[in-house]
Order: sequence, then structure tokens, then C-alpha cells
Amino acid sequence: MKVRPLPPACLAVLACFAAASSASGEPVVQLSPDVREKAVETLRAGLRLAGPEQFWVAMHAAEGLALGGLGEEVVPVLEPKLAVEKDAQRRCGLARELVRAGRREHVAALAEVLRSEDSYGHTHAAESLFKVDELGDAETMAERFQRGGDVKLRLMAAGALARQGDGEALAYIRACRDGEDPEGLQIAAWLLGVLGDESDVEPLRRRLDDAPSPLVRAYVEHALACLGDAEGLARLARNLEDADAAVRTYAANFAGDAKAGSTKARLEAMLDDPHPDARVRAAQALMQLSRIHP
Repeated sequence: MKVRPLPPACLAVLACFAAASSASGEPVVQLSPDVREKAVETLRAGLRLAGPEQFWVAMHAAEGLALGGLGEEVVPVLEPKLAVEKDAQRRCGLARELVRAGRREHVAALAEVLRSEDSYGHTHAAESLFKVDELGDAETMAERFQRGGDVKLRLMAAGALARQGDGEALAYIRACRDGEDPEGLQIAAWLLGVLGDESDVEPLRRRLDDAPSPLVRAYVEHALACLGDAEGLARLARNLEDADAAVRTYAANFAGDAKAGSTKARLEAMLDDPHPDARVRAAQALMQLSRIHP
């Protein structure tokens, strides 16, 4: 599917907006008291969601509260759950959000899962450690990168290592960006949105036309947005209105990282999205954008 580029004039306007919003030293957007209250309540309601089908939505709500400066609300809810949770993947989610909320001692729980002989939680542990900028156990993380088996585990371990300056790990991520594996492209694009630089923009653009699915293409678009690419920012904004709830959700998730202040009105509308995770991610992005000091 050929994706038409935006007109140059439109790209220039978006580029100027992005530069202004990231150079001001002020929050990217200002929220009205009513919108801020609605965003906070959306996150608080998400944190209270119960049941296995809503577990990760609740973790995303915890993330939004922490990124919005309200991590102290997360700790008393999640610490008792971590104390009794047996599932390794869910333990990673709980420990990760506690770390994000300021309780760095819970990195130990993530390292424990990463070291476990049972591979069930390895990818979640590596991903969680990447997200909170930790290695947990550097030797084990290197082992998971070198001999992790499936591409997702190797990439998440590579992301955690590259965030600590490992050039070999970053090179592997870029190789997956250019490779044939759809999951490898999707995850590599996400990681490069965080770890990459301007040298990644053109290689990512080249993957737009051959992306194997709309969701993978959205990941590439969102990575471009995070790297400051004007067309990527425009595509992210468009994805906030996509019919696919997953695409909307991931677009909202990346809007904060991309400092996409131009999406404020759409994010506010998404606080009423019928999809719970989309609402939570929109609230998270609004909280991030109203606190960012680039």
C-alpha cells in the first residue's frame, strides 16, 4: 500500500510547531482544570480496574499517574498485589510500575524474573527493565540478548543494554529495523523512537511502504514522530482517529514521548473513547504533555 507524503508546506508548519514546543522550557500544553481533573480521574479509575482481562490497562493507568507526578497514589495499590502475585509476567508489570513510581528497590523483582530458569517471564522482565532504564542483572541481560532465542526477547534485552550505551545492542536493533521479520520491525521501530537519532529517520521512512500491517506501519510512524519528523507527527495525529482501537491506543501512548502538543484536542476527546486502554493512554499523554520541560 503506497502512502502519500504530506505537502511540503504542511510539513514545514508542523516542523516549526514541533521546534517551538520543544525549545520553550515550558510544558508543551496547558490543561484546563476540568480537563486535568478528567484525565486524573480516568487514570485513577483505570488503576482500580480488576480482573485478568483488565490487568495491563490498570498497569498503564499506574504508568500515567507516575508520569503525571502522582506516583504516590500507585504505591499503596500495587505493593500489596506484588507481595502475593505468582504470575511472572504480572509480577513484572507490578514491579515496573512501582519502580516508575519511585520505589527503585523493586528492580530486584524484575531481575529475579529475568534470571529465572523458566523463560515465561523473560521478555516481560527485559521490557520492563528497558522502560525504567535499568538492567537488573547486567550479565543475565547480556545473555538474554546474545542467546535469547526469539526476536522479541533479544530486542527487549538489546533495548535495555543500548539504553546503557551498548553499541552492539543498538546495531542489532537497527538490523531488525531493516530486516524481514514483522515483529522485529515493529519492536525495533518502537525502541528507536526512544533510543534513535536523526540517522534513523530515513531508514524508518523507507519501511512505511512495505510495512506488513497497519499496526506495524503505525509503530514506524510513531517512531518517526518521536524522532521529530514532521510527517511522522502528522501521521501520529491521524492515527488518534483510526477505526482500530489498537492503533488509537498506541498513537496516544506515543503522543507524550513525541511531545505532540498539536494533538491536545484529539487527546482530550479520547478521554471518552469507548476503549478503556485508549482512554487511559490519552490521559497519560495529556499528563505528560502538561509536565514536560524539554
